[in-house]
Amino acid sequence: MATYKKRGYKPETKAEKQEFEEQESTTAEVFSSLDEGASRSEEWVSKNQNYILSAIVVIAICGLGYLAYNQFVVKPKETSAANEMYYPQQYFDQALASTTAKDSLFTLALEGADGKYGFLDIIEEYSGTQAANLANYCAGMSYLNMNNYQEAITYLEDFSSEDAILGALAKGGLGDAFMQLDQPSDALGYYEAAIAHSNNEYTTPKFLYKAGVTALEMGDKSKALGFFERIKSEFPKSENANSINAFIGMAKSGE
Repeated sequence: MATYKKRGYKPETKAEKQEFEEQESTTAEVFSSLDEGASRSEEWVSKNQNYILSAIVVIAICGLGYLAYNQFVVKPKETSAANEMYYPQQYFDQALASTTAKDSLFTLALEGADGKYGFLDIIEEYSGTQAANLANYCAGMSYLNMNNYQEAITYLEDFSSEDAILGALAKGGLGDAFMQLDQPSDALGYYEAAIAHSNNEYTTPKFLYKAGVTALEMGDKSKALGFFERIKSEFPKSENANSINAFIGMAKSGE
């Protein structure tokens, strides 16, 4: 068993002397190995210090460049784009609320006027900004209301949002466009995507209803029944629940 040796310890017997010399030799080998390892590390650093310093400089420059880009390019661009949205948004809101001259109001929203940008200008000039993303939604919905379904699909497909309402409305708008183009299978897929996007009292019963009607039109009564029964059980106070029993009856007929 190893014993603790006090500082200044001198072996008295031959056996103790031999053990002491072996321990001294082992300790010397350990320190020699550490010295060699440190020496090799120092040698490697010395040989490659230019590369190491270059890498550090590149990382530092990239970090500073990213911060500068965000501060002096991205933020001002986002602010400018958001300011530009004010003008076309007014016409868009007026068009949605109006019962007449809808197309002319949507056109002003899309194309702008009097030197002011419309949604299409914002999409082109401020690509990558949140405002341009929202402009894609507004442009898509404008075209949908103007019965220009292909353009509606183009812009709504370029819009993305995690927002519970806007995200669902965009997917539902795509469903409406495909239904108008007589592509019910595509429409149903988008209605289902709108339903899956979020569960809320506003959009969910709306697109459950549209999905059910579309499934009925496609002859898939079982799937239609599932949509209609969800409205009845989960959203009994919604507007879409008012005549839901009649639709459930149609879906059950011929079973």
